[in-house]
Amino acid sequence: MVKFQKPVNLNGQELRDELRAQGIAISDKRSAISVDENGDLFLEINQKDESKAAGIVANHNGTTMPPEPTLADKLLSVGVNIDDLKSALGLS
Repeated sequence: MVKFQKPVNLNGQELRDELRAQGIAISDKRSAISVDENGDLFLEINQKDESKAAGIVANHNGTTMPPEPTLADKLLSVGVNIDDLKSALGLS
């Protein structure tokens, strides 16, 4: 585990994607990114990638709002899919 200063807006999945885009391997395990009681960020990465990751972490500004659900997501939340809706409306 390598220690960094936690970004103000931390989004674990986005940070993983940013690290991987720069060739830094990090696991999908939840424990691969953690924040301790002091607010320090710990990443389960190779020690040799520390300096490269430091810049990525420093520039990270993660999305803190969940994405807006799509129409398909909204329909699925009530047990309907788009094909069912089209069929019910006589569109297929």
